[in-house]
Amino acid sequence: MYERLPRLFLLFVLAFVSNSYAADPLPVPAPPVLGAKSYLLIDATTGAELAAHDPDLGLAPASLTKLMTTYVVFKALQQGQLQLSDEVTISEKAWRMPGSRMFVEVGKRVPVEALLLGMIVQSGNDASVALAEHIAGTEDVFAQMMNQYAAKLGMTSSHFLNATGLPAEGHITTARDLAILARALIREFPEHYAWHAIKEFTYNDITQTNRNSLLWRDDTVDGLKTGHTDEAGYCLVASAQRDGMRLISVVLGTSSTKSRTDGSQALLNYGYRFYETRLLFKAGEEVTTARVWKSAAESSRLGVLEDLYITVRRGTYDQLESKLEIPAIVEAPVAAGQPLAQLRISLGGTEVLKTALSALEDNPLGSIWQRARDSVSLWFE
Repeated sequence: MYERLPRLFLLFVLAFVSNSYAADPLPVPAPPVLGAKSYLLIDATTGAELAAHDPDLGLAPASLTKLMTTYVVFKALQQGQLQLSDEVTISEKAWRMPGSRMFVEVGKRVPVEALLLGMIVQSGNDASVALAEHIAGTEDVFAQMMNQYAAKLGMTSSHFLNATGLPAEGHITTARDLAILARALIREFPEHYAWHAIKEFTYNDITQTNRNSLLWRDDTVDGLKTGHTDEAGYCLVASAQRDGMRLISVVLGTSSTKSRTDGSQALLNYGYRFYETRLLFKAGEEVTTARVWKSAAESSRLGVLEDLYITVRRGTYDQLESKLEIPAIVEAPVAAGQPLAQLRISLGGTEVLKTALSALEDNPLGSIWQRARDSVSLWFE
């Protein structure tokens, strides 16, 4: 059943819906037209899709593969299986890798940190293979780890066969999967993600610049990775943060470096111009209360367990409508974190967000007297 909302929450809802004096919302035009086989623009916090063209089309990812390689290495660091200061012996296979390189030398011992920078900034295929071999023994076994992590992240349309992105039949991913991966890198490894904004790196007296030219064009951009092969075309996964709102764009299969850069910039500008992301409730903040029968306390405070954000068209935030659903009868005991209600938020009659409201603290069984009293009262409910 629908319960009457408490006064504070009702005021919150009224603030949403009383828009008689608000300006008309900004109309949202169609996304920019890009010369790309596939693209996707999302909000990094909420995952909201803001613009897309064939985002589930399976394509060769080229060096965007190294984002998955980076994720696996970061996981090893996070779990203590690897240290940045660990030294990696460069194999002949790593040394002989074609394409972009950081120019490591066979037999030399190179710190993990240098190899990571060589892979992230310089897109070094030699660095990627050296790290893969160090972590998994062989690149083939490392590719299995890449696929296992991809599956855990929900990258359902990806399959990796190597750590570099060099052409291999069946080595594919999608714009949607790459957006999922980019979100994970940003969310799980904030201390290491910052390396994606480094503009140049010098190793072995050779200085190479980051191929992501958006880092020079737009100072709000701080990542992530470029890619190119004849099969994949020119690709770019980019992320920017403006006024606390982070967007991720994925552009695949363009015809030139300029096309991937211009297309990514156009998508980011579009997202920031026509959308906004707002914090609805902080984790642990009381949203409402629920009557709990036979309990030590007559009611339990309800809220969200993680900060709750929403992404909407600019100018429509004050038009959001909220509805709270609480079961007719809730009985003790109630455990902290136990979902007890549903919060639904809609815009123009369309539901845009649904989330559980959970108990913010334990509410155990009451005394014998409380339980007996409430048992009698429930006969009349």
